[in-house]
Amino acid sequence: MKITKLELFKVPPRWLFLKIETDEGITGWGEPVVEGKADTVAAAVREMSDYLIGTDPMRIEDMFQVLYRGGFYRGGPILSSAISGIEQALWDIKGKFYNAPVYDLLGGACRDRTRVYSWIGGDRPSDVGQAAKLQVEAGFTAVKMNATEEMHYIDSISKVDEAIARIAAVREAVGKDVGIGIDFHGRVHKSMAKIIVKELEPYRPMFIEEPVLPENNEALKEIARYTSCPIATGERMYTRWGFKELLAQGIVDIIQPDLSHAGGILETRKIAAMAEAYDIAVAPHCPLGPIALASCLQLDICSPNAFIQEQSLGIHYNQGSDLLDYLKDPSVFQYEEGFVKNLTAPGLGIEINEEKVREMAAIGHNWKNPVWRQADGTVAEW
Repeated sequence: MKITKLELFKVPPRWLFLKIETDEGITGWGEPVVEGKADTVAAAVREMSDYLIGTDPMRIEDMFQVLYRGGFYRGGPILSSAISGIEQALWDIKGKFYNAPVYDLLGGACRDRTRVYSWIGGDRPSDVGQAAKLQVEAGFTAVKMNATEEMHYIDSISKVDEAIARIAAVREAVGKDVGIGIDFHGRVHKSMAKIIVKELEPYRPMFIEEPVLPENNEALKEIARYTSCPIATGERMYTRWGFKELLAQGIVDIIQPDLSHAGGILETRKIAAMAEAYDIAVAPHCPLGPIALASCLQLDICSPNAFIQEQSLGIHYNQGSDLLDYLKDPSVFQYEEGFVKNLTAPGLGIEINEEKVREMAAIGHNWKNPVWRQADGTVAEW
């Protein structure tokens, strides 16, 4: 079997899909995208296609080695995301060839279902108590919200009080047993993060996510002194080499690799295995589309330290299109009691509605995240 064609589709709300065709009629789908840089990643995929056309799609490890190590410059969000989407599509082909879901080719299932959480609150969180209550009534056992708006290096106690009040409202609305993920989104600098995480203690978050930017991961050791809450990070880290030092330092409790950014399914499976050796949990990042979510679930199903999965149904980014719109059978992502059952169909376990993809690709998108500024005019983290 040989790869014959790669085709890209930029579809709303902010996604990029990849279809890989073979000379035996088996096709695979991947989701290579950096949010806000879809065209840039598409260009990288097209450049990499020269290495793929005419090659055997079954040699996934070799493909990764060629695309990652074959270039003198490697890693980072663009190149790693391009590789990730290609790799997902090749696993989809391989699973369809062997008539097996991808997780069966990676050691088999170690669970029957995967816990998922739902987003509340948006970029500038408001009415989060009521929003959390609605998600719990819909069956979710965990929610996630942004902790704050933008914050300066040193900022007002009023902003801290407002953030704590929102989180207190969520805890009061959902009770003690619902998980609450608090995403700092890298918006908070070390000096303010220490204050906020200490104030959060009484509300017992499920985790505190990206309390500082990943380029400041050394600060996590100090932040951990101010809280017993689990600390999570990793959505902006790439390949096992990007995670190596963080895992060895033992200063986080949860890693959140993104299977459309970190290197793909097998690369993230290796990262998860490294984390397991350090007694660290995995909660894959996935505010993306159905192909990325299916890839995450393939990993979750065969990774014993994966404890919960992000998913984008109804997320504030999904304006105009949503997670299920591009699937022929949306029921594969049916959530019951806060869980999704194992996917069982071959490959990634989903069937893409190609007609819908082509229709929406004609519309496309030009999604960009907002640029925020502090009161003094300096650029703030979004």
